[in-house]
Amino acid sequence: QRGELKIGASLTVGNYWLPEKISQFKQLYPGIFINCQLGNAEEICEGTAVGMYDLGLVTGDIKPSLQHSLEQDEVGSDRLQIVIGKSHPWFQHNEIYLNELFSTSWVMRESGSGAQQMFEQALQSWGIEPRNLDVVLNLNTSEMVKAVVESGVGAAALPESMVKKELQLRTLNAVQIINPQKQSKKALEIIQPIWKLKHRQRFHTRVMIAFENMLMQEDVQVA
Repeated sequence: QRGELKIGASLTVGNYWLPEKISQFKQLYPGIFINCQLGNAEEICEGTAVGMYDLGLVTGDIKPSLQHSLEQDEVGSDRLQIVIGKSHPWFQHNEIYLNELFSTSWVMRESGSGAQQMFEQALQSWGIEPRNLDVVLNLNTSEMVKAVVESGVGAAALPESMVKKELQLRTLNAVQIINPQKQSKKALEIIQPIWKLKHRQRFHTRVMIAFENMLMQEDVQVA
């Protein structure tokens, strides 16, 4: 019932997914002090590897140079949505064809962002080189990306958890991507796993283990 838990979380995970988990944990263990720091996925991976955090929670890839230090487990997932604001020509559409991605300007996160990594990987798997898109802005928070797109600049790929409210209020619209060359006409999806990271060799406190167990039980229920 006593102790401290140091968590590092990437920005979207920390702002939208983690608060509910921390609240549940505090109800179970009210005496535990939780210290949570946010950064981009790359910063959180590096911080967990050097012992700044007991646990890291991120989306995206773990650098090969850190994989030998970090143990990773999937504890949830989020979907990336292609979103645009009211003044965008796609706003009244539910679907667009893959080749139309070249016909708009894009607002992107910086390269250390988990969501940005996932979007670039998805584009490459669809046969699109990310650098060939018309990127007009690179920003270091998804909140800023959302605000800029909502105000009418370009399109962006953002986690569903962070645009849920805007989609309901219709200040943003999400479009499905269809590959016209595929017979099924099934929408292309970008699902990003949420990873729990911990150092392979460092001592695991009882507080850490309790928090991990809660996350893993949640993941089993979701699955």
